[in-house]
Amino acid sequence: MGVVKRINLALQGGGAHGAFTWGVLDRLLEDEDIEIAGISGTSAGALNGAALKAGLVADGKGQDRAAAKANLDWLWHQVAGVQDLRLTHWFAPFAPPSEIYSAVLESSPLFTMADMASRVISPYAYGPLYSNPLERIVERFAFDRVCAETGPALFISASNVRSGKIRVFEGEEISTSAILASGCLPSIFQAVEIFDETTGQMEAFWDGGYTGNPALFPLFRQDLPADVLVVNINPLFRPDVPKSAGDIHNRINEISFNSSLLRELRAIHFVHELIAEKRVEGMRDVLVHMVADDDFMRDLSVATKIVPSPVILSRLKAAGRAAGERFLSAHKQDLNLRGSVDLAEMFG
Repeated sequence: MGVVKRINLALQGGGAHGAFTWGVLDRLLEDEDIEIAGISGTSAGALNGAALKAGLVADGKGQDRAAAKANLDWLWHQVAGVQDLRLTHWFAPFAPPSEIYSAVLESSPLFTMADMASRVISPYAYGPLYSNPLERIVERFAFDRVCAETGPALFISASNVRSGKIRVFEGEEISTSAILASGCLPSIFQAVEIFDETTGQMEAFWDGGYTGNPALFPLFRQDLPADVLVVNINPLFRPDVPKSAGDIHNRINEISFNSSLLRELRAIHFVHELIAEKRVEGMRDVLVHMVADDDFMRDLSVATKIVPSPVILSRLKAAGRAAGERFLSAHKQDLNLRGSVDLAEMFG
């Protein structure tokens, strides 16, 4: 075991594509030099973050890596609706390429009808037939461990429907409702209502991706390390201009759910420049790192975000593990010393 590197994790949302983050976390947990001090998660990132923390604190100390890996495995098997993804993992290399798989899924009559329905039918129109399929999974989380004071600090973000502002849940505020609110796409799910003590009334919440995907600012506390590792699952860049209706909708979705992250990264870059020019004193610098695989993610679409295909989930986990391995090989030595994302180039 080498020098311990304390880091914060910022876990982006993106539906079933959150299985990529599962793979990244699975790899990071195998490196005992990495200590996770804080987690900020939105939507699928909130699910991953809660499962990760609940596993880590299973030993009462926040260091149970085996339980964390097992808890993440359990979560994504539940999402996939299967008991064992190993057979799917074996089959995945022989299935059609992800780009073709995604295109077939997107053009299937069932997905087309569901997509059209989500655009013209309100989720409130289902009356007593309405249900959130994630609720059966989230309500089984061990919330005594998710909300524990031990282990990494956990922050989960949702968007307040009335005010349009971000709401960050932490500690005992984190509940089944808070996690469901973080992943509440308004075209599919009814808003999640949670009592807010500051306003003294029930507040409705939608997906946190609209206001913080993920929120970085909760990780700027003085008791947390300066390093923020962003696990990005929505491609930041696409070389081709989308032409088909599906591709246009998909790119709008990506831009929308990356916009809040880019705003915060731009603000961090601005602070970097102020510190470098000695125009401010006493302001803490934030060291930004990122794990992503835009090439792989560009082969997927909104369809693979919404439909948790076991084959795609297996490929996403494998891609996440590989991306985590590449990051550790290239930048582990940078942790706690310098950022590994060139923000000047990103915003130049």
